Amino acid sequence: MSFRISNEALNPEQLKHRLGAAAAGACVCFEGWVRDHNEGEAVRALEYEAHAGLAVKEGLKILAEAKSKFKLHAAAAEHRVGYLEIGDCAVWVGVSSSHRGEAFEACRYVIDELKQRLPIWKKEHYRGGQSGWINCVTGQAEKHAETD
Repeated sequence: MSFRISNEALNPEQLKHRLGAAAAGACVCFEGWVRDHNEGEAVRALEYEAHAGLAVKEGLKILAEAKSKFKLHAAAAEHRVGYLEIGDCAVWVGVSSSHRGEAFEACRYVIDELKQRLPIWKKEHYRGGQSGWINCVTGQAEKHAETD
């Protein structure tokens, strides 16, 4: 199991290699990308901040829960921090198990729990010049809280 906070670009193909196990018959990976819109606003970039120590501790706890609950062979996740452009991979989750059903359920469980429980904050930078912090749990923006 591994969970990391990274200020460098994520490489999903490289991350996937953490999941190998001879007994694994299934691997499911999730990539969360920066998109160009949210709630009717044109987005030009995102900025993530995290309490890295707490995020890693909680991320490892979530992966351990998933490994136990879904009988996984391996589980890993990584979340970016810093300034991200449209199309950048912001979060990656991967799991391997003997069967596909458990792998799909576990991957969904991990990403949902990470979104709910990690101390990570997201700021959207809009094309109109404004920016605003986003509640990562609900996705609701604190509209135009700042101007770039």
